[in-house]
Amino acid sequence: MLQIFYDSQDFFLLRELEKLGPKKGVISQSVKDVIQSLVDDDLVLKDKIGSSVYFWSLPSCAGNQLRNAYSKLESDLKQCKKRYAELINHRDSLMKGREDSDERETALEDLKAIELEHDKLKDEISRYADNDPAALEAMKNAIEVAHSAANRWTDNIFTLQHWCSTNFPEAKEQLVHMYNEAGITDDLDYLQ
Repeated sequence: MLQIFYDSQDFFLLRELEKLGPKKGVISQSVKDVIQSLVDDDLVLKDKIGSSVYFWSLPSCAGNQLRNAYSKLESDLKQCKKRYAELINHRDSLMKGREDSDERETALEDLKAIELEHDKLKDEISRYADNDPAALEAMKNAIEVAHSAANRWTDNIFTLQHWCSTNFPEAKEQLVHMYNEAGITDDLDYLQ
């Protein structure tokens, strides 16, 4: 189909292309799909003029597209080579002072020993975490907060019971049944 455009270097309507397509070996029913795929690949240009849609492609357009793609790829390749050289230089600068030597091997072994000792000490500290004074103080504070909260809710329950018994004296038996279902019994009292 592209050869039709290159040979004639002319503009075509879709119905003209559907007539020329079978001469180039393209089934007339698939000409529209082939042309659309060429348009999608930017190999054929299309424009609507009035109520007609025209298609065209010139050999110079394809050459320009190839040159543009080539120059972009060349530019990308130069940037990648430059970045690669920068990374090599950076690696080499990082390797200075890290050459293999007996002194470096000894330092690495010392580092591993210190890391093992550090891990052992962290494990030992975690075993004594339950006896940490700060943790114990935080627990005491949490206990005090929980104690006052429990007494506050107990007070709220007593206030609600008093209000219900004052406002609904005829439903005393039902209220007692409801309290028992909710787990509020006669032995409910403030925490000491």
